[in-house]
Amino acid sequence: MTIKELKPELVWKNFYELTRIPRPSKHEEKVSEYLYNFGISLGLETIKDELGNIIIRKPATPGMEDCKGVIFQGHMDMVPQKNADTVHDFVSDPIETWIDGEWVKAKGTTLGADNGIGVAMGLAVLESKDLKHGPVEVLVTVDEETGMTGARELKPGLLKGDILINLDSETEGELYIGCAGGMDATAEIPYSTAEVSGEYKAYRLNVKGLKGGHSGMDIILCRANANKVAARVLLPLLRDLGVKLVDFEGGNMRNAIPREAFATILVPVAAEADVMAKIEEIAATVKKEYAVTDPEAAVFIEDADAVKVYISDEDALKGVYAVLACPDGVERMSDQMPGLVETSNNLAIVKTEGGRFYVKSLLRSSVDTAKDLLAEKMAAVFALAGGSVVFDGAYSGWAPNSASPILHAMKKVYTDLYGKEPAVMAIHAGLECGIFSGAYPDWDMVSCGPTIMSPHSPDERVNIASVEKCWDFIKAVLENIPRR
Repeated sequence: MTIKELKPELVWKNFYELTRIPRPSKHEEKVSEYLYNFGISLGLETIKDELGNIIIRKPATPGMEDCKGVIFQGHMDMVPQKNADTVHDFVSDPIETWIDGEWVKAKGTTLGADNGIGVAMGLAVLESKDLKHGPVEVLVTVDEETGMTGARELKPGLLKGDILINLDSETEGELYIGCAGGMDATAEIPYSTAEVSGEYKAYRLNVKGLKGGHSGMDIILCRANANKVAARVLLPLLRDLGVKLVDFEGGNMRNAIPREAFATILVPVAAEADVMAKIEEIAATVKKEYAVTDPEAAVFIEDADAVKVYISDEDALKGVYAVLACPDGVERMSDQMPGLVETSNNLAIVKTEGGRFYVKSLLRSSVDTAKDLLAEKMAAVFALAGGSVVFDGAYSGWAPNSASPILHAMKKVYTDLYGKEPAVMAIHAGLECGIFSGAYPDWDMVSCGPTIMSPHSPDERVNIASVEKCWDFIKAVLENIPRR
């Protein structure tokens, strides 16, 4: 059985087609063209803007012309993450899916259900011939995962609807009316190099087997950060045992908790036994500390090719100190919504290149001033290490509106369908709704979606039953949209 045979067939058929099209962030040309042609093939008004955002309009069914216009919105890009032993090129290879009981998964890579399954639902609305609905638009944006570029650059006046239903939430039975804002941070620490003299053996330090995950949704789970673990191992080696650091690299996406990190080190032959013992000691500690959140955590070394140049001792320590000291994980929980993270940072990427330590992070907060304070703390850490930080791409959060008319309509529809009220939530992740409110301040907005677990990691999976349930809910909502 393939995913094309699952129900609802229109949704899964469209999702399957999306899995065939490589679409990592910044490489959405093919999927944008596919979506444009999809709208044209249905004979619907279809617009592609300068960035590649797609807007497709479907007229109201007879008798529902006076309903408020609804915009279903999702993003076409996906996060490219894979297991170390998986051979996959996200720019050219399709995603290979499989059914595991109640879940749809990918083979060793991210699935792209974030947000492909939401986009597939929007396409199913356009394609369906038996839905009752008012005027409908489907908006699919580019580059949500790495900068929300499509949402940022969306021009006022392009959309005609009154209500935006974002399909990028990840728990069925929950309606979201608020989200965190975010900001990118890129720190640099300069370093000098020195030539090897003396007897050293080159090794490759590996941190692997961590779960990673979504840097907003999963940050509350307190999973291990591979960059932090690597720095924890490196510090005593460099500081106490005469080890030299050649390079350091970990993580590859700002919005994914780093699962792997690597460093090339030079170990003094005379201290080799002590170095091995220290690595084993820290590896055992990490394994014990993260036994619940990251049971497959592994820290080990293997032989590496000989090198002639290393990062000078003082500068290597500065870089490692900064990685260890930089804020990471949950900074503060929300006072307004118990159980919700207010402010966090994901120390996402570390790389040594061209005489610089580069450390890239993604800060999130539902409180702008708290986000700014966290940025000041981060800047202070890197200033003390002789470096600097550039902050950019800042966007505010989406402020909850509990009086939202579409929220109340959707709550009633859900209750009538399933005999219980949906939970009304805010989310510690970046949804595009907050950005849209700048260009379209009068939109009434809610976010919903099926259940997706472990997005932004190769463990990503979508619950099959929740997709059908969410689809039935969307159909019922369309029949109950408020009139003008």
